Amino acid sequence: MTHAQGDSAGAAASVARMCALAGVSRAAYYRRDELDRPARSDTQLRDAIQRLALANRFYGYRRITALLKREGWSVNHKRVQRLMREDNLLCLRQKAFRPPTTDSRHGWRVWPNLARHLAPMATDQLWVADITYVRLAEAFVYLAVILDAFSRRAIGWALADHLRAELALAALEMALVSRTVVAGGLVHHSDRGVQYACGDYIARLLAHGIQPSMSRVGCPWDNAMAESFMKTLKLEEVEAGDYRDLDDANARIGTFIEQVYNRQRLHSALGYAPPVEFETRSPGGAAAQQPHLMIATNCHQLR
Repeated sequence: MTHAQGDSAGAAASVARMCALAGVSRAAYYRRDELDRPARSDTQLRDAIQRLALANRFYGYRRITALLKREGWSVNHKRVQRLMREDNLLCLRQKAFRPPTTDSRHGWRVWPNLARHLAPMATDQLWVADITYVRLAEAFVYLAVILDAFSRRAIGWALADHLRAELALAALEMALVSRTVVAGGLVHHSDRGVQYACGDYIARLLAHGIQPSMSRVGCPWDNAMAESFMKTLKLEEVEAGDYRDLDDANARIGTFIEQVYNRQRLHSALGYAPPVEFETRSPGGAAAQQPHLMIATNCHQLR
């Protein structure tokens, strides 16, 4: 008899002796053990889910599942959803009041929608822009953001207490400084708001060889990616912010965008990876890479 066989025989003898002392059959003992194993496994998984849900309180069950898999758990989203529902951990979302930030009643040119069927294959081929409000203790301020559509990364943003074109231009300047733009290889998509349609903003785009694009009338989903970012920002940062003033909001929102959204938050559209990580590991993530999209080489042709 080998050492392993001896250990197995000893364990079986110990189980048999315990069963005899307890007055139960060995079959009943093993049947009960099998029933207890899922409960023990659920308890351990519950601990992990609660820890992750508390640290990421706006994550739904799919993102929590992705986090668990990153930690080495072999679990599917249906099981995670069941446990989160039982523990009342499914995130709750409320629709907040939204003051208007867009005025499309202006005399500036409305540019055609070039982004509608555009599928970027690398960074800096399609940028999307939007403006939203942020509530302070006693006032509203406004946030302009530009995202890279390939990686969902926020590449430019600005916060101000007005809705003038300078707000959108400040976000654009940040994006231009941080990225590499190839003339004729980038489309900038936005709504029809005056901040994006005005002469100063369009002139800045054309000076860098960037092609303007604007949503169709009555089609808010044309800029759905930017809208989705704003929704995430509101749920995960702004609604819990309680900002003292503009400087406080600027610092805290900046930290959320740069450290949390760009570097930590898992995005389902990116295979549950953060934007910076996605750019790093993706063949199309190099900003200096030549664009794959076949678009006009002279954006002045669109005039």
